[in-house]
Amino acid sequence: MPDLLKIDALSAGYGKATVLHAVSMAIEPGQAVALLGRNGVGKTTLLNTLIGLTRHHGGTIDLDGADLTRMAPERRVEAGIGWVPQERGIFRSLTVEENITAVARPGKWTLAAMYQLFPRLQERRGNFGNQLSGGEQQMLSIARALVLNPKILLLDEPTEGLAPIIVEELLAAIRRIVRDEGMSAIIVEQHAQQILAITDQAIILDRGAIAYSGQSQALAEDRQTLSRFLGVGAS
Repeated sequence: MPDLLKIDALSAGYGKATVLHAVSMAIEPGQAVALLGRNGVGKTTLLNTLIGLTRHHGGTIDLDGADLTRMAPERRVEAGIGWVPQERGIFRSLTVEENITAVARPGKWTLAAMYQLFPRLQERRGNFGNQLSGGEQQMLSIARALVLNPKILLLDEPTEGLAPIIVEELLAAIRRIVRDEGMSAIIVEQHAQQILAITDQAIILDRGAIAYSGQSQALAEDRQTLSRFLGVGAS
């Protein structure tokens, strides 16, 4: 089966600074990848590079046969990238329902599907974005990315700063998205064990380069590697 996303010798950064160094990876259709590493090693930069927000220094990005390497960010969205940034990126002056319908494109991920995935959003559908809790804003950010009906979903720290009960709710939704619905995804997450449990493959970045690549289950059981690259909290 041809790879859905192929990254070859990708180097990128901000201005003259190179943050990513010759990163190569491939994701098959329906595959979810945990992107792990300590703070500042390049995880968010990799997602930003895939969406077109960094300076390209070398290498290529191919999504389902389309060369994204020099493509503008808005065209990358059209090509099939759904992005959930750390900042969430919702319209605070629009209602929940307006936030979702404003960006929706034809496909199986509809407004009704979002309300089924996130019942809280249906309950708050008439509330403005600035009236939502942090967890509800994150749910809305994921919903906005999904109704684009992307080929691959990029999630940057989706559970950061949220209460444990909301984290459980979000992880259950992400599990459904990637496991039950077969959405390809790259998920950046600080809580390694939580995200390894719902992904297929794992990649650890260190100093802007890939330090580990393998099956999520194998990494979850490899305490030495988790401790070395992610710290004691990972185990």
